[in-house]
Amino acid sequence: MKRVTETDAAPAAVGAYSQATTDDSLLFTAGQIPLTPDGDLLEDEPIAVQTEQALDNLVAILEEEDADATDVLKVTVFLDDIDDFDAMNEAYADYFDDEPPARSAIEVAALPKGVGVELEAIATLE
Repeated sequence: MKRVTETDAAPAAVGAYSQATTDDSLLFTAGQIPLTPDGDLLEDEPIAVQTEQALDNLVAILEEEDADATDVLKVTVFLDDIDDFDAMNEAYADYFDDEPPARSAIEVAALPKGVGVELEAIATLE
């Protein structure tokens, strides 16, 4: 049965979506952008800083389900400029350095609120 996951340690959903959903086996996060839990948008920061904030949000959601980065099976990264890949990847590696999850990185035309990166993940809770 589907269950919604919510935490105050990550930005609240601002639309018709949840921070994450789970069936108690797998956790699916919504896309996380560089928005702090307090509502500060980091769209003008370097892509590494944006990536770190998005990943901090993702980790906060994982922790709400007693999971962590080692439980992540798959990450999808959306970049508004694929030339930012190396800087994103360097920041990303700090979170997933040992046995990293599968990952896709995709350049898109635009991201919400004019940010440079958005990340979503699938994690196991077993």
